[in-house]
Amino acid sequence: MTAALEGVRVLDLSRVLAGPHATMLLADLGADVLKVERPGIGDDTRTWSPPLYEGRATYFLGTNRNKRSVALDMAAEADRAVLHELAATCDVVIENFRPGALDKYGLGYAQLAEVNPGLVYCSITGFGSGGGAHLAGYDLIAQAVGGLMSVTGPEGGEPTKVGVALVDIVTGLHAAIGIQAALRHRDRTGEGQLVEVNLLSSVLAALSNQSSAHVLTGAVPHAMGNAHPSVAPYQPLATADRPLAVAATTDRQFRLLVEAIGRPDLAEDERFASNALRVTNRPELIAEIESALAAHDADHWFAELSGRGVPCGPINDLGQAFTLATELGLEPVVPAEGERTVAQVRNPITLSRTPATYRVDPPELGADGGGPIGWLADR
Repeated sequence: MTAALEGVRVLDLSRVLAGPHATMLLADLGADVLKVERPGIGDDTRTWSPPLYEGRATYFLGTNRNKRSVALDMAAEADRAVLHELAATCDVVIENFRPGALDKYGLGYAQLAEVNPGLVYCSITGFGSGGGAHLAGYDLIAQAVGGLMSVTGPEGGEPTKVGVALVDIVTGLHAAIGIQAALRHRDRTGEGQLVEVNLLSSVLAALSNQSSAHVLTGAVPHAMGNAHPSVAPYQPLATADRPLAVAATTDRQFRLLVEAIGRPDLAEDERFASNALRVTNRPELIAEIESALAAHDADHWFAELSGRGVPCGPINDLGQAFTLATELGLEPVVPAEGERTVAQVRNPITLSRTPATYRVDPPELGADGGGPIGWLADR
């Protein structure tokens, strides 16, 4: 079976998460990714632990499958020469150094494009290559200055970061999309180009409806806990034992909800006659619904409401979430088998003809030290 990105060669100069996540997605789809790491040190995330799996950081293992690793020192002339040869023959270079940092090694976009006009060069930064070029790009800082923390957490409470490096992940997705768009253009015209993504722009775009509301009305949103600024009820609701997340986003879904909980009168209440009124009168609405939900536990209401077409679900921990995905036939885990010794989270993209593949484990540092020579010989 031919993979979607078979034949695409990627020189990965990135580290930590945004860049490695992007290149892992490309590798899953068939690209040949050569990860360049510092000799004796490697990617920063090799030491980000606990937890460990058989002595290796799970952080690194979760974002570097299907890649080869070579240990090369950009400051060493001989290693730099190898990097230049690789870049001259590859399809994609991806890096997340500060703007201009690679120019002194002859590895900037303008320098490499002179010898490889078809090169797609992706640069990931924290705050762009202009006025924010001097600022370090970390997910926590992007969540803070980008407004995400200001709308996360309990109302009136401390601004809160999301529980994972979400901005890095979103930026990595943007990088993967940009690279593939640029490859499509290259295939049509022969022209490579520079692809730039940054954490701040990515988080502003990811704030979606909150960002749109601000741009169009000047509104500055604030943290509302688990409530939604524009829809009600759209939040966890208390039951007899634990909360149940309920998303009744239309009048029809609201009517189904209140009928299921034995309160059809709420659909006729003038305070709740439309979504806008339900948002305005949210405290009174939630009190009425939770009073009825107190009669049974969350599992009862999950079965009852979902059976009637009301979107809802229990608040699972991560173990329960994987169990649910497994029960639904989504096969969320790719087990270790054959030469692969590390189980992986399945790539979420399903392609009917060119599916993602899971070929090799995340590499040991410098495990493919001879890889560059072989890669050049194959070109």
